[in-house]
Amino acid sequence: MRGSWQSFSLAMVFLVGLLAGHPASAHEPLRERIESFVRAEQKRQNAPGVAVAVVSHGRVIVAKGYGLSNLEHQVPVTPDTLFQSGSLGKQFTAMTVMLQVEAGRISLSDSIKKYFPDAPATWAPITIRHLLTHTSGLGDLDGLIDVRKDYTDAEFAQFLYTLPLDFPAGLRWSYSNSGYVLLGLLVNRVAGTSYVNVLGEQVFKPTRMKTARGISEADIVPNRAAGYRMLDGVVKNQEWVSPSLNTTGDGSLYFSLKDMLAWDEAVDDRAVLTKASWRDILTPVKLDSGASYPYGFGWVLQERNGQPLHQHTGSWQGFMSAYYRFLGDDLSIIVLLNFNQADPAAFVNGIAAIVNPALAVPPLAAIPDLEPEVTARLATLLEQLRAGTLNPAEFAYVPGWFFPEAVPYYQSLLQSLGPSGPLVLAKREVLGDDRVYTYLVKAGSTTLRYRVAIIPDGRVSAFALSPY
Repeated sequence: MRGSWQSFSLAMVFLVGLLAGHPASAHEPLRERIESFVRAEQKRQNAPGVAVAVVSHGRVIVAKGYGLSNLEHQVPVTPDTLFQSGSLGKQFTAMTVMLQVEAGRISLSDSIKKYFPDAPATWAPITIRHLLTHTSGLGDLDGLIDVRKDYTDAEFAQFLYTLPLDFPAGLRWSYSNSGYVLLGLLVNRVAGTSYVNVLGEQVFKPTRMKTARGISEADIVPNRAAGYRMLDGVVKNQEWVSPSLNTTGDGSLYFSLKDMLAWDEAVDDRAVLTKASWRDILTPVKLDSGASYPYGFGWVLQERNGQPLHQHTGSWQGFMSAYYRFLGDDLSIIVLLNFNQADPAAFVNGIAAIVNPALAVPPLAAIPDLEPEVTARLATLLEQLRAGTLNPAEFAYVPGWFFPEAVPYYQSLLQSLGPSGPLVLAKREVLGDDRVYTYLVKAGSTTLRYRVAIIPDGRVSAFALSPY
C-alpha cells in the first residue's frame, strides 16, 4: 500500500528530520493543525501524557510526545517513551501463533485439547482459529482471576479450565481475554520458549521494533512511562498486579511510538509471515451460520467512508492505546496514553477528520424507524431498568457482571436524570447474527445513547446506556 519494505530506511530518515524540527514544508500546515488538536484534546481529557504518530501515504506527518510520562519526576513523553500495549498486543500474539502454523507445529483447525489434553471434554470443539477470532465461547477471566497471585503456566491453564463456556464454539463472537491468554500458553508449549521470546527474535528484531519487549517490573527499562488512574477525582498510580499477570498473551507488552511506526511499515509490507497467513489474519471470521463478524486475528476489521478500516485498541494498568489504519486514505494513526480515563479513539477520530473530513464520525441523528414494535419493546425494557424489574430471562450471553454491576449503575443514572422521552432510532446494523439498535433518548435535560443487540430468538445480548 505504501511502497516496499526497503522504503523503511527512507521513512526513518524522514522521521529523524521531523523529530529534529524539519518537517517537509508541504505538510507543515497539516502538522500544525493536528498538533493543535492533540494539545487541546489532551487538555480536555486531562491526560498526563500522550504520544501520537500520523503516517499519510508513506510520510510521517507527526511523531511526537505531549505531556508527561512520569508525573512524580516530571519526565516528558517522547517518541522513545515505552507504553503498555493493553489488548493492542493481541495482534502480536496472533503473529506468534501464525509463526507456529508456518513452522508446521500447529494447525488453525486443531482442537485446543490436542495441546491441553487435561482441559475439559467440552473444549474438544474449540480450535485455535476459534481462540484467535473470539468465537470459542470461553468466558472472560476479567474480574474473576486473582490479579495479586503469581501463576505458573500450569496454574493459568488450570484456572482457565474452570471458566464456563458461554456458547458452543463458532456460534457467535464474544471478546475473550481468556482465549488469548490460552494462545500465549500454547505458543510457550509448542515453541519451546515463551511467546515473548518468539516475538523478540522473529517479529520485533526483523521489523526493527528496537525497544518493544515484554513487561517486567524487575528489569531496568529505559524510557518506561508510569500508568495512572483516577480514583475519587484524584490521579493515582496504576494498581499493582502480580508479575505473572504481565506475561500473558492477551496484551502484556511495552512499545514506543517509534516501535509502532516500524510495525506500521511491516504491516504495509506484509513482513515476517507469508501473504497467505496475512490473509487469514485480516479476514473477518465466519460464524457457523455463515454470517461474518468484523474481526480477524487480533484486528477489528471495519469500514469508514466506504473504505476498509483496520484497528485495535488496548487498556491495562493505567494505559490506553489505539492503532488505526484507514486503507482507502493510506493513513495510519497511533495513539498511546498513560491514563485509564483517556479515550484514544477520540484522538484518532479527530485527527482522521483533520486529514480528510470524509473520515469524520457522523453525529447520530434520527433515521426512519421501520420496526416500531422493536422500539416499543426496548422502551419498555428501559422503564423496567429504571424500576428495577428487568427479567434475566430476556437476556442471553451478557457478561457475568452485567446484572450485579451494570444494571444498578444504569438504574441509578436513569433515576438521577428524571423521566425519559421517546426513543429516537439513530442507527441499525447487523453484527454477525445480532441486530444492533442505537437510539437517542432524552432523560431530563440529558441526551443518552441507548444501544441494544438482539439475537435471532429475540433475547438481548448487549445493553449499554451512556450520555451522548
